[in-house]
Amino acid sequence: VQLVESGGGSVQAGGSLRLSCVASIASDAFYSSYCMAWFRQAPGKEREGVAHISGGRTDYADSVKGRFTASKNNAEMTLYLQLNNMKPEDTAKYYCAADRLCNGIFGYWGQGTQVTVS
Repeated sequence: VQLVESGGGSVQAGGSLRLSCVASIASDAFYSSYCMAWFRQAPGKEREGVAHISGGRTDYADSVKGRFTASKNNAEMTLYLQLNNMKPEDTAKYYCAADRLCNGIFGYWGQGTQVTVS
């Protein structure tokens, strides 16, 4: 399983970005069963979970609720993260991750995409 993120960049506070994470998996049938998540890590800080998709449920970190929206397109094998009303504290490297068994263990990670908010 390979995950490739894109869509990062530099924006001003209040702006928006859309991150994508394309998965390379044998078939979309497998992908549809995966639980997926977005994480982020800012310099000098620990990695934190941003959004988690499990079945039909999506959970968000309190810091991004109402501003970020995660979605999963199984046919495209792509995970998205829409970031709206962005704040300087959203500056971080954003990673997508896959949990094949939906047991809380994310065994597959992308290389990350940098988001900078000024």
